[in-house]
Amino acid sequence: MDLSKLTVIPIIIAVLLVPTFVHAQSADTIKEQIDASNAAIQKLKDEISQLQGQLNETSKQKQTFQSAVKELDLNIQKLTKSISLTQAQIKQKDEEIGDLGDNITDTSGKIGNSHEEVADSIRQLDAMDNESSAVMLLGGGTLSSFFDEAANLATVRQGLQLHIEDLSALKSNLVTSKTSAEDKRKELAGLQRKLATDKQGLSSARAEQSKLLAETQSKESQYQVVIAQKKAQEASFEADLSNYEAQLKLIVDPSSIPKGGALLQWPVDQPYITQYFGNTPFATANAQIYGGKGHNAIDLRALPGTPVKAARAGRVIGAGNTDLTCPNASYGKWVFIQHDNGLSTLYAHLSQINVSEGQTVSGGQVLGFSGSTGYATGPHLHFGVYSTSGSKVTSFPSKSCAGRIYTMPVADIKAYLNPLTYLPKL
Repeated sequence: MDLSKLTVIPIIIAVLLVPTFVHAQSADTIKEQIDASNAAIQKLKDEISQLQGQLNETSKQKQTFQSAVKELDLNIQKLTKSISLTQAQIKQKDEEIGDLGDNITDTSGKIGNSHEEVADSIRQLDAMDNESSAVMLLGGGTLSSFFDEAANLATVRQGLQLHIEDLSALKSNLVTSKTSAEDKRKELAGLQRKLATDKQGLSSARAEQSKLLAETQSKESQYQVVIAQKKAQEASFEADLSNYEAQLKLIVDPSSIPKGGALLQWPVDQPYITQYFGNTPFATANAQIYGGKGHNAIDLRALPGTPVKAARAGRVIGAGNTDLTCPNASYGKWVFIQHDNGLSTLYAHLSQINVSEGQTVSGGQVLGFSGSTGYATGPHLHFGVYSTSGSKVTSFPSKSCAGRIYTMPVADIKAYLNPLTYLPKL
């Protein structure tokens, strides 16, 4: 038997090992479903964009009970649309995977047919090789029949080569389809995780709305009373903190502080700064609150239910809720992360915390959701960057809420760093 025929054996074995898939729907039907999904997804994106525009306009208005309620209502509508969008994208991925499944099934069937054609060609070669040319001539065969047989043999071998090439191409197509299907499944898993996050965010936003209505009794006058109470509590807390930090005498190692660059990522999507670091106009106008030190972080617009993400991989040094010690006075629900580059980051005023002390987190991992716990006259994210060498999480007594103990991040004044030094430019 010709040794060249042995080259088909590995291909045949590989084909036999290929799994089969159940045919689900026709390609035309799936394409129609995918086109319909694309249209629905685009419509939802347009509606979300329109709601975001309304939210941007509302956030520019004077802070009143009416504007706060309107902002929360619009945000809940946007989050609800976002959930619908994610669900539509999940449906679309299911349809795309189904389409690929059909392609895999069809290709597997063609491979089976090609395998039979290869096997048939091999059987023909075997039959031709079993009778030698010498035996044919000595047995009475003519020279003409000898050349005819040789031509037939060449044709069969050529056909076998074509079948092998076809089989190889089909196998390559099958591998590509399977790889694409696996990628789609990973995308689907990511969308399913996003859906879970979206639902948590919506729940958080609704809770924030209920909290506002309960605190204000749906009255503008009561809303302004709540704001005034928070400002008074914060002024008292800042005095407590300043006194305690002065006693700590934490030592900052200047050599451990990175010079700058995009070492961190933004902790929220679509970042918009509402207050900068340092002696901002707001901090200067409210010196009684900031103790003349200026604002020790940046504030980012983050409506209730906005996912708050780790600015870099690191370890959660602490997570807590200062409202349990003294309501409305400080960071409320907070998370403090130590990174590998001499920096630590703080995420405050959260409505929900999804991580715990000692946990290792990856960059971009959801730590919780934004809110207005602690001293926050409206929902936002207080994002602070610290020199790790001059900061720590510790406990100290509260004078403003006598008999209570705060547990939270503290730092030497030189350890408070401008976050914009380490974030990508907007």
